[in-house]
Amino acid sequence: MTESDRSDAPRLAATFLTSAPDLRRCPAPAGPEIAIAGRSNAGKSSVLNRLTGNRNTARVSKTPGRTQLLNFFELPNGNRLVDLPGYGYAAAGRSAQAAWQEAVNDYLGKRHVLRAVVLVMDIRHPLQPFDQELLDWGHASDLPVHVLLNKADKLGNAARTRVMREVTRTIGPQALASVQLFSATSGMGVAALLDRLNALWAESEVESPGPGTA
Repeated sequence: MTESDRSDAPRLAATFLTSAPDLRRCPAPAGPEIAIAGRSNAGKSSVLNRLTGNRNTARVSKTPGRTQLLNFFELPNGNRLVDLPGYGYAAAGRSAQAAWQEAVNDYLGKRHVLRAVVLVMDIRHPLQPFDQELLDWGHASDLPVHVLLNKADKLGNAARTRVMREVTRTIGPQALASVQLFSATSGMGVAALLDRLNALWAESEVESPGPGTA
């Protein structure tokens, strides 16, 4: 049993709210939202399940890229997490990939209650082109991006430290970006991620949206 598997381990009381194929069919804006983004094989669903302490919170498949919708999870206080479709699922048809990416782009660019993005990367393959694009977009949009170097249990301590330094150095000029080690398998970094999420939500002041506002 890992530290995060204990009944007293920190976790997020998030429950599934709804899914949407595009921005138009997203739930009405309410509390501040933090999106979870990343490549289809980075382990986004496993990260969400580890955060909530419930293996069934998000569907995890042996086949990457099963998250094809915008999945909304709500906390008791109204704050939300949004699991975005994974990027780079090569086995999907081009039309499907284009539809997923359009939904993600619309959500990121037009959802006014979005307050931050957690960018999940496989620590063994960090800073892929999509990752860099999202970091650049966050910087240009003045939106915080918290990089989660997932699957850190796959590397030894020296290698983890080296990658962490390299990624931190690469995104250094971007003041609103931050980086941490994480493992959805072992529970490494759960408490630190929860602290970061709570800080981002606490910094958010969301005005009541008008009718029809995304």
